[in-house]
Amino acid sequence: MNRPATVITYVNIGHFIDHYAMLVFAAAVVLMGPAFGMGYGELLPYATPGFIAFGAGALVMGWLGDRWSRRHMMAVFFLGIGASLVGAGFVQTPLQLGVALFFIGLFAAIYHPVGTAMLVSYAERVGHEVGRNGVWGNFGVALSALLTGGFSQYLGWRAAFILPGVVTIAIGIAFVGAVKHEVRQGHKTAKATARVPASAMPKVILALALAIVASSTTFNAVTVSLPKLFAERLSGLATDPALLGLITAAVYVCGAATQVTIGSFLDRHSLRSLFLPMALLYTPTLLLASVLHGAGLILAAVGIVVAMFGMVTVNDAMIGRFTADEWRSRAFALRYFIGFTGAGASVALVAWLHGAGGFALMLQALAVLCLLMLVAAAILPTEERVPEAAAQPAE
Repeated sequence: MNRPATVITYVNIGHFIDHYAMLVFAAAVVLMGPAFGMGYGELLPYATPGFIAFGAGALVMGWLGDRWSRRHMMAVFFLGIGASLVGAGFVQTPLQLGVALFFIGLFAAIYHPVGTAMLVSYAERVGHEVGRNGVWGNFGVALSALLTGGFSQYLGWRAAFILPGVVTIAIGIAFVGAVKHEVRQGHKTAKATARVPASAMPKVILALALAIVASSTTFNAVTVSLPKLFAERLSGLATDPALLGLITAAVYVCGAATQVTIGSFLDRHSLRSLFLPMALLYTPTLLLASVLHGAGLILAAVGIVVAMFGMVTVNDAMIGRFTADEWRSRAFALRYFIGFTGAGASVALVAWLHGAGGFALMLQALAVLCLLMLVAAAILPTEERVPEAAAQPAE
């Protein structure tokens, strides 16, 4: 039998790798343009197929996780995404780059429906573990900007793909040796741990759908564009790619702290009481970021990131509470299919809006989209917690 702590550790590392890998290109593209003779707006759309695969692949990956093996799927995740990163480091043309990024996105699609369901099935306290898991993903985003900036500047952009790819393959080999396939039955998280009246479930589904579309699109657009946004608007503070990466990483660390706090609160408070504050943060911080420069922009970016990562934790905890284990991977798959498929288009949207009106227009458009989350917060009902004894299946 696997030790829960061991499984959860590898799942958390997987979350770090998932977000790190998906954002290497976003941080390296600033320096990759000259190698391909292309500008930022011309090269960025080559990431679109990867982000679409990241979302669209979630449905198949979640089904395989439930029907085949979550452990086997996580092994494929580690080894596949590592090999794809290495491959991206050897591309010679933009078309080859697009293919490599597609496979990074396809293997990355495994993590959220499979890894998150695996985490919930081993967790003693769902909110706490989801919050901690979110921190690992957040650090993946942060260190992707920091390390990719450093690698690209001092070792070249190819090393920024190859080095993390080799490390990921090594972690995948260790995972295969440390974690064995097992069916989690009889665990106290196997049943849903919260409920609402049957008549209120359509409101829950609608609120979740609205929040996922708005928050996922914003999450993807901001994480893809933040390094370039800082490069344009922090010229008075920093111009060095490594220093810009450090500032970007520091902003994401603030999001990590938020996820720890939100995760702890979720074990003691209703989802609705945390959903509303996160929803209220989005629009004003995005509007401020659209007009600010320098230190003010950094503070506004912190507010955006706090809202983004706090909402991710709330959305994942909502599914973890309301779904039973036997179809939880498919529930997470649907959640990420809706979110990341729509968000995949945000890469092209960033390139188009940046060309049409700069980052001011892009951030203002996102601020309007995020009004949907206020609608979602208004219609989300308060859930009733199921007593632990009722959640525990009979042995």
